[in-house]
Order: sequence, then structure tokens, then C-alpha cells
Amino acid sequence: MRRRRHAEEPENHERWLVSYADFITLLFAFFVVMYSISSVNEGKYKVVSQALLGVFNDPERSMRPIPIGDERPLAVRPAQPLVKDSEQPDAGVSTASNDPLKTIADEVRDAFGDLIRGDQMTIRGNELWIEIELNSSLLFGSGDAMPSDNAFAIIDKVAAILKPFANPVHVEGFTDNQPIRTAQYPTNWELSSARAASIVRLLAMGGVDPGRMASVGYGEYQPVTGNDTPEGRARNRRVVLVISRNLEVRRSLTSTGAANATPDAALRRAGTQSAPASSAAVAGQ
Repeated sequence: MRRRRHAEEPENHERWLVSYADFITLLFAFFVVMYSISSVNEGKYKVVSQALLGVFNDPERSMRPIPIGDERPLAVRPAQPLVKDSEQPDAGVSTASNDPLKTIADEVRDAFGDLIRGDQMTIRGNELWIEIELNSSLLFGSGDAMPSDNAFAIIDKVAAILKPFANPVHVEGFTDNQPIRTAQYPTNWELSSARAASIVRLLAMGGVDPGRMASVGYGEYQPVTGNDTPEGRARNRRVVLVISRNLEVRRSLTSTGAANATPDAALRRAGTQSAPASSAAVAGQ
């Protein structure tokens, strides 16, 4: 009996398309990864850059081993008041054109007119301090305390205005009442404090004397309006820079917050603090 011949299966000439598709997929993934690496947050880059420069340019920090045991820190002296009691004038508010608070407020209004008109920044004050209030969306991403690129540009300009003056700077951080439970920020206390500290760090990077500054976070507990609407929550998410006449005024604001403090008679008797003479003026004497 004659055996039936098996039909040969036709050869698949399109198998190369499978390998080609895999290659194109891998190539696409490669370019996606390369693009994500190239999109660097300038704010994070500047923070890392400053930290590395501080480590490698400071011979004391780069050469000394990490201290262990009971070694005391180098700086153990308490902070000295910025104005001595004997130098403080009697109570009264200066209305002269060289009043440092008035000068700072005027320069901030001139530099940030567009933000003020857009209700993203507010300038207010009294005879003892002025407040520069910034919406948190200008400075940080949602639920984050890492300054954005926009924050660096804004705070650099603010630092340039504050740098010539010796007035204390008190930075306050506030949030809305939406809970946050992340590993880095378990509650709004941590988030508001971290945001205030980030602004202090940027001001110091801009040349403002760190000894003049302090930061505090109030979390969700000092809202300026209700948290019932998205607009209200957006207003409550804010950072406030309080520039005081002297150190006593700044300390009085720490416990209550600038929004709840009033310039009473005791603070008025604390006196005023003038801007120091510029280096050019000193050199010309």
C-alpha cells in the first residue's frame, strides 16, 4: 500500500516582524527613560549643588572625621539680641522715608506687582512688622516641601530686598485641613514646618543672615478662611514672611502667629531697628 505523503507546513516568512516589534518597543522605552532623566527639577538640582559645594569647599568639614562621643558643637554661644537695650529709642513709630519696614514693603510691591494684582501675594503690616504672604502653590507642589523652580526665582528676589537690612525675619508655614499621611510628612504639622524651613534655607542661600531668621509651622490650625471649598483651602495653604522691627517683636509672634498678634504697648516700647549702613557708605567715610 502506498503511504500518503504528509503535506509540508509552509514556512513563516514574517517571523522577523516579531523581533522587529520587540526592538521598536525597547527603543521607545529607552528614549522615555532618557527623557525622564533629562527633565531635571532645577530647584532640587540647586539644593543638591549647594550641599555638595558646602561639603567639598569647606576644608574643615571635608578633612575632619565624623565626631562621636561627647564632643560639643563649635557654636555654643546663645544668640545675641540684634539691638541692645541701650540702643533702642523710645516708643513711637518712625514715619520717615528711611524707615526699613516701609522701604522693604515698597520694594516688594515694586518687584512683585503682578503677583499682588493676581492675589498670589499680599503685603500688609503695622508699625512693628510687615507680612509678605505667598500662596503655597507658587512655591511647592501638592503635599511637598521641595521648592519648585518658581520658588527659587521668587525667593531670590525677596532675599535681594531683605539682605541689606538687619530686621529679623520670621517665616510661618500653614496648610489646609486635608489630612496627609506619608512617610515623610505624617501630619500637616511636619509639612507646614518643612515648608517654612525650606523658605528660610532659600533666603540664607540668597545672602540673608541666618542669625536673623526663624521658621515655624502652624499646620491647619490658623486658617484665614473656611476649608469648606477648594478656594478656601487654597487660601489657607500659604507661607508668610514676617519682617519685624526687632528681636523681641519676632519672639512675641512665634507663640501666636502674625495673624493673631496685635502691636500692644509693650512691643511698642521695644523700639525700632534701623538698617545698617551700606558697605559703599562705610567705605566712603
